[in-house]
Amino acid sequence: MSRKRRLLLLILLSVCVVCLLTACAEKGEETMAEMSSEENKDEPREQAEQGYYTFQDVEGNSYEAPLLDGVPRCTYDFSNLKTDEDTGYKSFRDEENGVSARFGIDVSEFQGEDIDWKQVKDSGVEFVIIRLGYRAYGDTGALVMDAMYEKNIQGALKAGLDVGVYFFSQAITPAEAVEEAEYVLENLKPYEISGPNVYDTEEMKWDTARTDVNTKEDFTNYCKVFCDTVEQAGYDTMIYSNMKWMAFTLDMEELAEYDFWYADYYEIPQCPYDYQMWQYSETGAVPGINANVDLNLWFEKEKGQQEDK
Repeated sequence: MSRKRRLLLLILLSVCVVCLLTACAEKGEETMAEMSSEENKDEPREQAEQGYYTFQDVEGNSYEAPLLDGVPRCTYDFSNLKTDEDTGYKSFRDEENGVSARFGIDVSEFQGEDIDWKQVKDSGVEFVIIRLGYRAYGDTGALVMDAMYEKNIQGALKAGLDVGVYFFSQAITPAEAVEEAEYVLENLKPYEISGPNVYDTEEMKWDTARTDVNTKEDFTNYCKVFCDTVEQAGYDTMIYSNMKWMAFTLDMEELAEYDFWYADYYEIPQCPYDYQMWQYSETGAVPGINANVDLNLWFEKEKGQQEDK
């Protein structure tokens, strides 16, 4: 064999060895990725067995919290969650377990004056939660009606949407929580709604608030006072919350019998506890509204699938 042919053969052998090593390395990486994926899949179950769970807030900060035995667990199978690539709207239907979700939005004066409610409904929106009002978070704590409440509720009802309302609380006494509930009831009198009355209490991230003095017991008690007062008048209620608020601010075992509207903008909700409504985006776009809007799913069990809480 000539020197030239031997040299060519050595080059071909070298190329084959390199290709073989590369393929093995890629296969190894693929196997490790699959192993990592399986480990991540098992992580929530392992955490639950150890009595805790982890989550991240909207700013990417990670937290660990104890998993409470006395709070009903979330049972939704999110393999049934779908996202429309064009609109970003999510949908959910679990035929096996008899659970489906309706698509809706929530609005306040920040969505502007010119909402075309017919166009909103025609786009596929089934329900809307409208801000009725709020208590100012300054020293005065004045009760204020949302500037667009009347126009929004009239337009949404006329369009045939299911309507609920929410009130942003800054109560610092049980009497103020009752006052907020009575304010909501008074301003609902002219309307017939089918959705819930939602008690919205949350952190003022970039400012001080009159509720900074509240304890965990206080916040929990005011949720109960507001909801109980509203329910005595014949309305359904919910408590609006996010994962951090549920983990560290509210006593969830004390609120186990109440329904929750849960805010979480991650692709799959992180909450281990039961909730009835999921606010999954604050940057949605809906025909008929000239501003970003919150998007929600309202989970409902079909008849025969209802469970006592």
